Amino acid sequence: MLEMLPPDGHGQTLGHFALVSYIPNPLARFLDRLRSDLTPGCNPRAHITALPPRPLFHDVKETVCQIAEDSRGIPPFWIELGGVQVFEASHVIYIEPARGAREIRELYHALNAGPLQYEECFPYHPHITVAQDLPPEDSRRLVSIARERWAQYEGPRGFLLSSLSFVQNVAPDIWADVAAIPLAMPVPVG
Repeated sequence: MLEMLPPDGHGQTLGHFALVSYIPNPLARFLDRLRSDLTPGCNPRAHITALPPRPLFHDVKETVCQIAEDSRGIPPFWIELGGVQVFEASHVIYIEPARGAREIRELYHALNAGPLQYEECFPYHPHITVAQDLPPEDSRRLVSIARERWAQYEGPRGFLLSSLSFVQNVAPDIWADVAAIPLAMPVPVG
C-alpha cells in the first residue's frame, strides 16, 4: 500500500489511478523514516510519480496492457536525487531529481495519452515527496530539518527506474498496487 495525497486535500483522489516507481532500500527506508518523522501518522512508501492521480474511464486490464505496450520501448534509466525543495503554493517538501528528470518527463509525456490522458491542476514536476499537508507556519522549520537530515545521509542517493506500478486509491489516503509493469530492458551493444 502507498500513501499519496493530492496537493489540494485529502480523499479527492478516491477511485483514481496513478503510475509510480517505488524506490529501493536503503534509500527508501531513509525517505520513509524522514517522511514519518516530519508528518507523523502518515503511511509512506517512497516513490517517484510517473503519472499523477487521475480518473480512469476505461477498462483496467486494457489500460494496463496499453501502459505495457507504450513503455516497451523505454529503457530503464538512472534517477539521482538532488536537493530538498518546497512547492511554495502547497508547502509540499520534496527532493528533486538531479539526474533522470528529463527521462521521467519523457516517460510522463509518452504515457499521458489514450486512456490515461489527463490534464493535472499543476504542470508535471518529477519529485519525491518528503512531507505534505503541512500548516504553512511549519513548513520553514520542517524543510530545514529535511535538508539537515538529507545532508547527513550517507547511503545511495540514486536508483535504477526499471519498472512502474499502476496503483489505485481504494480508501481515503490508501493506494493499492494494481499491476507491476517492467520497462524495456536495454539491448547490449557489441
